[in-house]
Amino acid sequence: MDKYLIEGGIPVKGRIKASGNKNAALPCIAATTLARAPVVLRNVPDIEDVQVMIEVLRHLGASVDSVGPNAWRVDPTTLNRSDVPPEQARKVRASILFAGPLLARFGKVELPPPGGDVIGRRRIDTHVLALEELGARIEMDGAFRFSANKLVGADIFLDEASVTGTENAVMAAVLAEGRTGIRNAASEPHVQDLCRLLVAMGAKIEGIGSNVLRVDGVKELGGADFTIGPDYMEIGSFIGLTAVTRGELEIEGVEPEDLRPIKVAFGRLGISWTLKDRLLVVPSGQSMRVVADLGGQIPKIDDSPWPGFPPDLTSIMTVVATQTEGTVLIHEKMFESRMFWVDKLIGMGAKIVLCDPHRAVVSGPARLRGDSLTSPDVRAGMAMVIAALCAEGTSAIHNVYQIERGYEDICDRLRGIGARITRVEDC
Repeated sequence: MDKYLIEGGIPVKGRIKASGNKNAALPCIAATTLARAPVVLRNVPDIEDVQVMIEVLRHLGASVDSVGPNAWRVDPTTLNRSDVPPEQARKVRASILFAGPLLARFGKVELPPPGGDVIGRRRIDTHVLALEELGARIEMDGAFRFSANKLVGADIFLDEASVTGTENAVMAAVLAEGRTGIRNAASEPHVQDLCRLLVAMGAKIEGIGSNVLRVDGVKELGGADFTIGPDYMEIGSFIGLTAVTRGELEIEGVEPEDLRPIKVAFGRLGISWTLKDRLLVVPSGQSMRVVADLGGQIPKIDDSPWPGFPPDLTSIMTVVATQTEGTVLIHEKMFESRMFWVDKLIGMGAKIVLCDPHRAVVSGPARLRGDSLTSPDVRAGMAMVIAALCAEGTSAIHNVYQIERGYEDICDRLRGIGARITRVEDC
């Protein structure tokens, strides 16, 4: 296991290209199992979670080959099994995304309990509800076993706007008999990307980008050549890093529409940027002052399903708030364990009151000091990197595997914009 050694206090400067959206790439990889011809996926981030999903494809019998930088060709015509291996399932929660497409293709699927980040309870009830509505039966005995004689379209109301639950429902519905309506569907950019890939493969989906999807089942899906959209979580991370180090940065390849909820939240902390086509520029000289609500009330940054502020960026915004003049409430409503890592920020000198598992009051600016930290999950790990890069002195961040599950080649890319970060063996 390796660690990062980080020297803080150096402004980042230069240009960096946004990676492909991790949360779009993973369901798109699973969706290739629906095709009856090869599928090429481009702009796929080179991260650990992607490699695990590719291992699952190969276990299932698919042929998977690299066809260029960040591009993979999947030939699913050789698929010959429908069980997800336990070792890979434990590594990545996205393994659950094979449930819908394998059920649609084979009429059965065996799936061990999925792993992933430990950020609180992550129920799969929504997946079960949706697949049962389409005609699936489920048995649970150490693993989840779904089966169906055939899938038939249904009018489904999801009990929560689950991203992966919506994705599994859509992937199962595209080959179901008749029309499926999915209400209270998640509509995040990565859900939209999956739907666009399925349409490129021959699926019939209406309402993409809304919370009501209508899917008319087809007999089979063909191949496609599809490009994954940019990762707005990574872009938000780079914006936060630039602001707290008092740097300036150009980010290439952004999708402006994906950034609108993020822009509102950053604006509350006195941070702005400019856009020219797909180039985002974070200038130096940010005000870095909390903008109070009307009447001088303390504002809050809280997450919610799209188009609300994304929960994956609450950790990043917590760090940014420590360097902003004023007080703000960070309210993480969706996962009850995601805020527990802030004790590490407090140990670095941050002025934070953790009110309960969901809320933290942050006052700034605070002088952070370098420290020895351990990454608990992807997003908190990146937040620790950002904190270390604006802190005084040197920090060590352990368990960097968790960070690299979601951020492509992050050490070298950050060095390319002036950050003093090295990856060394953790003795």
